[in-house]
Amino acid sequence: MVNPNQRPIRVLVAKVGLDGHDRGAKVIAAALRDAGMEVIYTGLRQTPEMVVSAALQEDVDAIGISILSGAHMTVFPKIIHLMKEKGMDDVLLTGGGIIPDQDMQELYEMGVGKLFPPGTNTQEIATYITGWTKEHREF
Repeated sequence: MVNPNQRPIRVLVAKVGLDGHDRGAKVIAAALRDAGMEVIYTGLRQTPEMVVSAALQEDVDAIGISILSGAHMTVFPKIIHLMKEKGMDDVLLTGGGIIPDQDMQELYEMGVGKLFPPGTNTQEIATYITGWTKEHREF
C-alpha cells in the first residue's frame, strides 16, 4: 500500500534482446500497478543500454527484466555493469523468466536481486520490490 505522503515506487519493466514473448511482462506490469506502483513498460527488443538510459530518465527505484531467451547470463551482467557506471547503486535490478537455479545464484553474487521463475505469484514479486525499496531507498 502506498503512503499518500510519499511518491509511489517507480519500476521499469523491460524485455531485452530478440525475445518476442511479452505476455508475462505485461502481467507483471499490471500487477505492480495494482499494488500501487508506477510502472514504465519499455516494450520489446530493448538493449541493455536502452534499459539503463530509460531507468535514469524515469528516475526508477527498480528495473525488472523479463527474459525467456536464455541470454540472461549476458543481459543481466551487462545491465549491472551499466548501472554501476552510472552510479545507480540504489536501484534494484530484478526480473524473471527461464533461468536455472545455478545461474540465479551466480547473478545474485554479481549484484542482481531476486529472480522469479514463471508461475510466481505476482503479489510475491510486488512484496519483494516494496520491501527492497523501503530498505534501500529514501522517500
